[in-house]
Order: sequence, then C-alpha cells, then structure tokens
Amino acid sequence: MEIALIADDTKKELTAQFCIAYCGILSKHNLCATGVTGKYISDATGLKIEKLLSGPSGGADQIASRVAFDEIDMLLFFRDAAVTSHGGEHDFNLLRLCDLHNVPVATNIATAEILVRALDRGDFDWRDLVNPRSEYNRKKRAGKGY
Repeated sequence: MEIALIADDTKKELTAQFCIAYCGILSKHNLCATGVTGKYISDATGLKIEKLLSGPSGGADQIASRVAFDEIDMLLFFRDAAVTSHGGEHDFNLLRLCDLHNVPVATNIATAEILVRALDRGDFDWRDLVNPRSEYNRKKRAGKGY
C-alpha cells in the first residue's frame, strides 16, 4: 500500500510519536511524505520514506497529484484545525480529491489509529485493484496474473 503523510508544523511531533507506535505496521508499506514531515518521521523512526517537496513548496500538491492518479491508498494528514480553519484552500482540494478517488483519510490521531489498525487486518486490500502501482497490477501487466 502507498501511504502519504502530511503534518502541519504543530503536529509534527505527534505524527512522529504515532509513527513510532505503529512502526511495525507502517514499515510493511511504501511511505511518502512532504519534505520536513518525512525527515522528522524518518529521523525519529528509521522508516524508509520518500521525501517530496515541503508542503508550502508544493509537496502537498505532489501528493494531491498522486491521489488524482490513484497512486495513493491512504492519507494521514495531521492538521492543526486552528491554522487550517482560516485558510486551507489547498487542504480542501486535497481532501476533495481523496473523496473523489475513495482514498481513506485521517486528519487526527484517533482516525489515523483506526485506519492503520484496519490496514494491518487487511481491510484495505481492495485498494490493490484500483492503484496502478500496486503489486497486484504490476504482476498483472507483466503477464503473471493472479
């Protein structure tokens, strides 16, 4: 599964603590994150994370693009509601894209925990059918099928 992580500045420590707690589950998946968030998590956990641009420099837009092309299976977006309530047009567009492409999203630690535990149980295996980068579809294109 392809999991994207974004954290507002005030939520980076919480995000790192969350990733430490669920490192065993997250390590089984492909992770990408906006630049500073990815570095923060990688330094705290040792997880392999593809670091994109920082959020303000276009990292969130890169994630949105991947969502639009069905290349993201889950988004963990730790938002600071006090900050995003008076701006956040980019946040709204990203969340709208996730709705359009049926990408599960967590915007707080409680929902993130539910999604990651469900991921561990295999509840999101259906995403392999819609994600063109999934192992299922790579094998299918290579003629190996299932």
